[in-house]
Amino acid sequence: MIKRIENKLFAAWATSFLATMGSLYFSEIRGYTPCDLCWYQRIFMYPIVLLLGAAIVKKDAKAALYSAVLSGVGGLVSIYHYSIQKLDFLSDSAPACGLVPCTGQYINWLGFITIPFLALTAFIIIFVLSLSILKDLKGERS
Repeated sequence: MIKRIENKLFAAWATSFLATMGSLYFSEIRGYTPCDLCWYQRIFMYPIVLLLGAAIVKKDAKAALYSAVLSGVGGLVSIYHYSIQKLDFLSDSAPACGLVPCTGQYINWLGFITIPFLALTAFIIIFVLSLSILKDLKGERS
């Protein structure tokens, strides 16, 4: 595996690791109870840590296909979650979301950075890096 691909794989893994640690910090240390949509985002983020970690150890960059799919779907969940938090016309019609409302905002840094926004940022970084790895692999085979 060429160094450029290896570096991108590590950057995607590091992003997923930081996102996972961040979500655990908010729930386990700060005591914020995750809503249902937060759990769905975790379901898509947590496996990426293991998947890309194994890919780095095995030097198998083809795992980027799976991380692209997981981060793409997770990103869509994050977009929806962020939208119902920030767009009034969506938050008014948002369905009930378990014990904690999905429209709630534990953090609101600078007026727009919420937990789903942080998750979306991580999903986008992982998605872009995964697509870039796949493109590099395709170019390497040609």
